[in-house]
Amino acid sequence: MSYSPDFSTFAKILSDEPEVLSGSSSTVSSPIEVALSKDETQSNERRELTLLDIFSGCGAMSTGLCLGANESGLKLVTRWAVDLNEHACESLRFNHPETQVRNEKAGHFLLLLKEWQKLCTDRNLIGSAQAFNDIPTNNDDNPDILEASEKDSSPDSEEFEVQKLIDICYGDPTNVGKDGLMFKVRWKGYSKAFDTWEPIEGLSNCEESIDQFVRAGYRAKILPLPGDADVICGGPPCQGMSGFNRFRQAADPMKDKKNNQVAIFMDIVEYLKPQFVLMENVVDILKFAEGYIGRYAVGRFVEMNYQSKLGIMAAGSYGLPQFRLRMFLWGVFPTKNLPQYPLPTHDVVVRGCTPSEFDQNVVGYLRDQQYELQRAIVLEDAISDLPPVTNDERRDEMTYLDDPKTDLQFKIRALKDGCNLHSKLYDHRPLQLNEDDYLRVCQIPKHKGANFRNLPGVRVGANNVVELDPNVERVYLPSKKPLVPDYAITFKKGKSSKPFGRLWWDETIATVVTRAEPHNQIIVHPLQDRVLTIRENARLQGFPDWYKLFGPIKERYIQVGNAVAVPVARGLGYALGMAVKGLNSEGHVMTLPQNFSTLQRTESSSELEEVNLN
Repeated sequence: MSYSPDFSTFAKILSDEPEVLSGSSSTVSSPIEVALSKDETQSNERRELTLLDIFSGCGAMSTGLCLGANESGLKLVTRWAVDLNEHACESLRFNHPETQVRNEKAGHFLLLLKEWQKLCTDRNLIGSAQAFNDIPTNNDDNPDILEASEKDSSPDSEEFEVQKLIDICYGDPTNVGKDGLMFKVRWKGYSKAFDTWEPIEGLSNCEESIDQFVRAGYRAKILPLPGDADVICGGPPCQGMSGFNRFRQAADPMKDKKNNQVAIFMDIVEYLKPQFVLMENVVDILKFAEGYIGRYAVGRFVEMNYQSKLGIMAAGSYGLPQFRLRMFLWGVFPTKNLPQYPLPTHDVVVRGCTPSEFDQNVVGYLRDQQYELQRAIVLEDAISDLPPVTNDERRDEMTYLDDPKTDLQFKIRALKDGCNLHSKLYDHRPLQLNEDDYLRVCQIPKHKGANFRNLPGVRVGANNVVELDPNVERVYLPSKKPLVPDYAITFKKGKSSKPFGRLWWDETIATVVTRAEPHNQIIVHPLQDRVLTIRENARLQGFPDWYKLFGPIKERYIQVGNAVAVPVARGLGYALGMAVKGLNSEGHVMTLPQNFSTLQRTESSSELEEVNLN
């Protein structure tokens, strides 16, 4: 391969010799042969590719990739998704019912894939047309519809008869202290309330049920075999490099178990051999230990003979009111085109900095280039149409009171078909502040830049250090706690203005976070005495309003805060589609279509009033 320091790119060198991927021990045809056979049988104008989303969260990254790919003329479908957070999995299932969502550890998922391949191989299913013929079963048409006495009964005997197997996993779902291959069993005469996980060793007399499950699962592609997943995406967590981790191993970060999810992600890639891989992570992956973990990820791709390219993108550059800098790493078959990085469409308020060693990885225009960007998106563009709610709002669904006021609001409120507006508003409720914090927020003035420093008894001394004013008697709340808490005064050695800070309409934020407490971040609504709602945070991440979230309130904030900004993933999906279709131009970056960041309005919405927010 050739190497370029621009975007740390390892790319194919054109030759007449066939390329071979390393590390494949699969009994099926090589992944390259599978890919080439697909190219021969499917139209290059409207192909369908399958996607596996690992560490999927609630599915923002794969949602954006599919949206963007589809706009390029490539049909990309999220067939499988894996995440350890049960609430995020519930959200993904609801919004993407076409996806097989698995709530399990990524390491267990990899072991399951290997066991699944063995089960399919033992039955001569792989590559066999006979596997897709109808196979009769002895299951009831609807095993869940039982007599009332059976539904309400409990087992009164140690003798059970397997009706059918309904799921498979690798792990320890029953918490017995031993991992292994497990099947979920529906017992004859009992409802699903009595389903149990059983080890395969305990089902030695149920070979027919296992055979039926494996054959049906193979036909339905409940799990990907090597060559099945055309695209893999994911953002493996790396808690071991967090600044909050006092025991970080800077000398050899990959020895830290908290960082092994990157290795597991790469192990899954090496096993399944997808044509395209996109890994996302925080920019700290390029800062901690001189970018050790980021370099490790690139090295794994090169070791597997994948082309590789690493870019740093800011969410605000694609039409959101937050900066949010993230790393995106492509890994691509040597027989395929490396996708380009989509250039920014919007101006953005820059916050923070990129690692100096990776300046050539920032996606943006060169200084001597001529370009024209749309103005930076601000908070008002994103949330000004949402109805007012109070600190104790408890509704998960409500109706809109206003029409969309901006192009961004119109686009976010559009349904999946892009032609009609969504009628229900989901998740527009804030984390309820406790009584003390609520009283503090109520006294924060409603103007730009207001925060705890505006409360009585606080003064700003030399070097912008805040302190209590000795000339003013300290104010206490009914709980006997001080109005201005000590932690606000000492935060960042007294130099921070973040505690209990109000956002303002013409501002952008640094990044959407996973916690909604106002103690050390600016998250209070401009005019309402509360923190931003789940939906307002979701808007700042570019989630469409039809995307409904599940789980406790704090869990929903976590799902949104951990997500990849949807417009960024959408731009990358468009670039992927252009690469698959062979329509990408030369160079590492590409310009998105002129109307990519806007949405054409339908006749029914053409009379919506434009609002100038400049």
